[in-house]
Amino acid sequence: MTSTAEVSQAHVRPANRIAGLLRDYAELTKARITALIVATAWSGYFFGAHKSGAPALSLELIHALLGIGLVSSGTAALNEVLESAVDARMRRTAQRPLPAGRMTRTHAAAVGLTLTLGGSLYLAHFCNPLTGLLALLTALVYLAAYTPLKKVSPMCTFVGAFPGAMPVLLGWAAARARVEIEALILFSIMFVWQFPHFLSIAWLYREDYESGGIRMLPVVHADGQSTIWRILAYSAVLIPVSILPTIMGMAGRVYLVGAVLMGAALFRVSLGMAYPKLAATATASKPAARRLLRATILYLPLLCALMMANSIR
Repeated sequence: MTSTAEVSQAHVRPANRIAGLLRDYAELTKARITALIVATAWSGYFFGAHKSGAPALSLELIHALLGIGLVSSGTAALNEVLESAVDARMRRTAQRPLPAGRMTRTHAAAVGLTLTLGGSLYLAHFCNPLTGLLALLTALVYLAAYTPLKKVSPMCTFVGAFPGAMPVLLGWAAARARVEIEALILFSIMFVWQFPHFLSIAWLYREDYESGGIRMLPVVHADGQSTIWRILAYSAVLIPVSILPTIMGMAGRVYLVGAVLMGAALFRVSLGMAYPKLAATATASKPAARRLLRATILYLPLLCALMMANSIR
């Protein structure tokens, strides 16, 4: 006779398997990063719709964000397929579905291709062909240029900043069916912001990247000075770049003041990487890198939210 405990266990096991599979899919598609990409795409759509006099909240917005989210998820999955061997050598990625053996490369590749191509076609059909094409090209640059370059040169960060800045431009294109100067301004803010953000990550996980053969700047130049100067330079440049929306009449004076103050605060946190002078290999340098990473994570959504709240029609 089957006991109550055995019956209960039989019900729990399938539920656990489904929950585990969902967690693996979320990790494969980098759900948290995709959420940030979708949020920044929303900012681009907002300003595109604003210029057109169209409502900021609409069915078209849902189509745009869903399509961009699909392409982003698929690109992330294909990236994990390409880097599964590298991920297996790095402590923070070794438990991802592919290196941990919970999912096959064939399965992950099928998911990634379906999402990337399906999302691009979805955008082309429900938004406009330009958005679908740009989304597909973004995925191709990320996978065919940035991903392999990570094993070759620190230039990968610069190359990767182009597809990394595309979400706002995709959002604008979804609303306007064209690329305009305002979209390029939003793109430039995203482009510059990525350097203090990703260089702080590279510093924080330097040993992991070295184990994986990823040639990030702190790995190639372990004294850290070239990384620090780039962090400071891009953090400084971010201040004038971030006020361009006010100059172009996209946002008002409240945004201007907020952008300058937030930019100055981010630069101040960046200075924490420079003093005292510590090598990227020094354990004592990690807290400053972690503070900078947190600052960049706060900076971008706050800047976008303030820009949208103080937008000018």
